[in-house]
Amino acid sequence: MAVDTTSTRAMVVPAEKAALRSGTVRSRARARQAGPVVYTLLAVIGLLSLFPLYWIIVASSRTNSEINSVPPPLIPGANLFDNIVAAFGQANIGLALINSTWVALMVAIGTVLTSALAGFALSHLRVKGRNVWMIGILGTMMIPLQLGIIPLFMIMAGINLVGNPWAVVLPYLAGAFGVYFMRQYLDTALPMELVEAGYVDGASTRRIFWSIVFPIARPGMAVLAMLTFMTAWNDFFWPLVVLNASNPTAQVAIAQLGQGYVHDRSVIMAGTLVCTLPVVIAFAILGKQITRGLLQGAVKA
Repeated sequence: MAVDTTSTRAMVVPAEKAALRSGTVRSRARARQAGPVVYTLLAVIGLLSLFPLYWIIVASSRTNSEINSVPPPLIPGANLFDNIVAAFGQANIGLALINSTWVALMVAIGTVLTSALAGFALSHLRVKGRNVWMIGILGTMMIPLQLGIIPLFMIMAGINLVGNPWAVVLPYLAGAFGVYFMRQYLDTALPMELVEAGYVDGASTRRIFWSIVFPIARPGMAVLAMLTFMTAWNDFFWPLVVLNASNPTAQVAIAQLGQGYVHDRSVIMAGTLVCTLPVVIAFAILGKQITRGLLQGAVKA
């Protein structure tokens, strides 16, 4: 019985190519896998990043003399509750936490909405001179905040908002970074064909934004909201100028701690710990979901 060597060879060659291809893929996958050196380096970087937070816990649970000793203590002590009580007695930290939460939420919501609208207009709408507008918006990021403090304070004084948390919210309802961030995100995540299809179907620009743009922009808006919330929470200079000791934000309240001839760093650290924990907890709860949402939005795009 004769064997058709040509057909047999034709079947073997693709099989060999497939085996070589699969072997190449496996070798590339192994090459992309992180080794022990990478994991060790990441562990060291992670520990170094967490050490400041750990030191705040240690310092807030010790006395001022123990903190200033050489070498300093590296294990938490037993004075955490007493230092927290002292911090609440020196500054209105409870009201400060409420004010910071409200200010950060309002700033985050306002910045996300205005940035999403502006980013959509500058990336997909036929706006005359939109590149010039974008350059002008980015140019505002180069102006230091300190140069506008006096006229901004005069405006807030003219509308009777000095000492009111609204004076911290209003100047930050729109920002150049947010506009640039959402413009770049929508420019890559939102196909122009979807916008054109909405116009073909007779939808208005407002309907297109809420029905087409908003669902696609939600991952980017979530990331921008997190970044804006943390920035507004950590803001110190402008709240210090426009607010007072009776109605502070968290950072202004921390500045009121440990006053005297000798600064009590343990009380300052206790107040810092109390004002830092809400942000750490929020990031620990929402950080993973926000990252996953951003990756899902990138895949869907």
